[in-house]
Parts: sequence; structure tokens; C-alpha cells
Amino acid sequence: MRTAKKHSSFSSNGSSSNGSQPWLHQHGVEVQEFGSVRNFPVGLSYETRMYSCERLNRILANMQILYSHYKKHHWLMRGATFYQLHLLLDKHAGEQVELVDSVAERVQTLGGVAVGDPRHVAEITTIPRPPNGAEEVPAMLSRLLESHETILTDCHDAAARTADLGDDGTNDLLVSEVIRTNELQAWFVAEHLVDTPLVRA
Repeated sequence: MRTAKKHSSFSSNGSSSNGSQPWLHQHGVEVQEFGSVRNFPVGLSYETRMYSCERLNRILANMQILYSHYKKHHWLMRGATFYQLHLLLDKHAGEQVELVDSVAERVQTLGGVAVGDPRHVAEITTIPRPPNGAEEVPAMLSRLLESHETILTDCHDAAARTADLGDDGTNDLLVSEVIRTNELQAWFVAEHLVDTPLVRA
């Protein structure tokens, strides 16, 4: 009498062979180096796409740092204007997240690799590191304004140079989204640093 051969439902690496078990703990090779661009048919030269990706990644790194500072300062707000600033800074953080995604996707559209790992971001950013603890509220707001100015200065220059290179998509993104949003946010934050009477002239 023949006996049925027993088949294990798990492979040698412990994964199920029935297709329902995820293949865990996989390791692969790096398929594209940071700082390189693939050849996408977007009507722009290799040199233009390389330049745009390099500029966009620096802006992207700075915006990720600015987002983190907005979240930290949102948590650390205090004083008579706590509620207003707590909400405002969180709103600005959310808007920065949207910009981060747009800029990262532009890098990918050009065939590049967007900077994303926080440790890599820390290597690229030009925004100074703040104290680990809590600063006075005016100092935290001033720090946000300085970060905005760093990003805006870089964006104005990058927008002009990418326009000269014919990269209209990058120019439009920087002008229509990144610059205008950061200018508006800087205005809203700056007006909280005006020393003006609250109830009488």
C-alpha cells in the first residue's frame, strides 16, 4: 500500500509556500544610486535633470527639517497665545508635508532619487540644528522664520536657473507652490513677533 508523501507548507526560510505568507527579511542590491538620474522621456537633457534633482533634493532636505521644527514647536508652545500658535504651527506643518511630497515626486519624475531617510536629510540640510530642549517662544518663532528664508533664498535662485535651462516643470513647482506657500507661512509667523498692545493704542 502506497503512503502519501507529506509536504511541508513552509519553505526553507520559514515562509509559507501557499502564497499567503509575506516573504520577510529580504535584502536586495541598490538599484539606483543617490545623485544619479535615469533616462526618462521628459524632453529635458541629462545635464538639466541632474542639476534640477540636485537643487530639489537640497530644498527637499531643508523642508523636511522645517516640517520637523514646526511639529516640535507646535508641541512646545506656551503662554497667552498658546492655542493660536499651537494650531497655526500644526497647520503649517501639514502644508509642508504636502510640499515635501510634491518636491520628492518631481525628483522622481526627472529620474532621480528623492532624499527621504532622516539620517540622510541631516547630512544634506543647510538649516542649523536647534537645541534639543525647549527654547523661549520668540526664539522658536524666529528659528522658523530663518528656516523659511533659507528655503526661499535657495528656491528663488533654483527657480531662475531651472527656467534658464528650460525645466519649466521644476520652475513652476518652485514658484507656484514652494515659494508662495513659504512666503505666506513666513508672513503669518512674523506677525506674531510684533510688539503691539492688545487692548488699547
